[in-house]
Amino acid sequence: MNRHQEHFITKYISQTSSLVLAGIQWFFFLFTNTVVVPLSIGHNFHMSPDAIAASMQHAFLLTGAVCILQAVFGHRYAVMDGPSGLWWGLTLSLTVSASSAGMSLERIGGGLAAGFLLAGLTMAVLGRLGAAHLLQKLFTPMVKSAMLFLMTIQLTMNFFKGMIGYTEFGTFNLPVAALSVAIAFLVALIQLKGRGKLGNYAILIGIVTGWIAYSFVFPGQHAGLTGNSGGSLFTLFPWGVPTWEPGIVVTAFFVGLVNMTNSITTLSTVEKIYETQTTDQQYKRSYVLTGLFSMLSACVGVLPFGLFASSIGFLESTRILRRAAFVIGAAMLCILGLTPSVTAFFAQIPPSVGSAVLFVAYLQMFGTALRTIEGTAFNSKTIYRVALPVLTGVAVMNIPAEAFQALPIYLIPIISNGLVIGVMVSLILEKSVNWSKMENASTASKTVTSP
Repeated sequence: MNRHQEHFITKYISQTSSLVLAGIQWFFFLFTNTVVVPLSIGHNFHMSPDAIAASMQHAFLLTGAVCILQAVFGHRYAVMDGPSGLWWGLTLSLTVSASSAGMSLERIGGGLAAGFLLAGLTMAVLGRLGAAHLLQKLFTPMVKSAMLFLMTIQLTMNFFKGMIGYTEFGTFNLPVAALSVAIAFLVALIQLKGRGKLGNYAILIGIVTGWIAYSFVFPGQHAGLTGNSGGSLFTLFPWGVPTWEPGIVVTAFFVGLVNMTNSITTLSTVEKIYETQTTDQQYKRSYVLTGLFSMLSACVGVLPFGLFASSIGFLESTRILRRAAFVIGAAMLCILGLTPSVTAFFAQIPPSVGSAVLFVAYLQMFGTALRTIEGTAFNSKTIYRVALPVLTGVAVMNIPAEAFQALPIYLIPIISNGLVIGVMVSLILEKSVNWSKMENASTASKTVTSP
């Protein structure tokens, strides 16, 4: 073997190992963004451990499959498509607020299943017809920014509660909280200070280190999912058979439209990282795949799908742009979903560890929201465009679910959701106020008063 051959083999091994490591990094990103969803939703619906395990397998299998199809045939980027955070926040708030108002969990689940099916069908049909871009006129950059701010706040609030071991009784676990804060600090430190490729693997390092540390600090505590993870892969509508619940279905339909604009926001941002242009056909194929998998997920107790804006932060912080690495990670997730024993093993990752890592990862979404309105100048009047919808939404998020019990049952899903309320306020402001006139008046005033 000559020197040239040795160099070629060494280079091939180096590239292959780098690709595999990148794939593992993607796997853990996909995994951590997926595993906490069926856990939290299952607990809110009071599902058995085996039923939660089955939902977890569904989520892994469908997420891995749609990610591979999107990377190869759909939008053709390394961007996660999975159980959407938008739907997650909606479902969590509905199970709390609607059940507090006297609506049974089965009734809530049936209404959500019907709404998810309708939203998935709408996305697939409108996306295929190319009508999604019409929503761009309605969901302006300012509305998208308000939505991203509220989504970031809502999800990070959930992750923070998971970090500190917050319970339904209003208490938290101080030792668990201390360890979670240390893990979050470690991940942030690696991302900010990591040299070379070290910073690219902050999520992987954080999960592995956090899992090991949790095992040593809390020996014998089984913080993950318990059960044999042998649930059936073909359990239909575990939350409840689809039923017509006007408030829930209408809210789900509205959130589905917002989710469509989120896809446009995500892809239009990602294309700048890849230095390319997303074609209409890529948008159409992406919407069809997301819509079809959302309908399929509604049948097996998984949240509807959507593109993850947090993928932007992952791509920016890791610079792992190769689709091959993304496909490897997604394929590993599919295998995980088909292997109950392996699912049971990974489900032992303490929720507090996963929440701590995701808390840091989702901070990037705040930057995405800021970039959406980059270049916009605000004055004492135009600041209302962002402040009013965002702060109104946050205020609603912090109202106890019990406070909405006096409202009509069909209004609770809408009124109690801070994200939906904030986006609605933003839409009304954008369509009813001439903001450009206020901007021009402010500019003219400054010109007149300047020395």
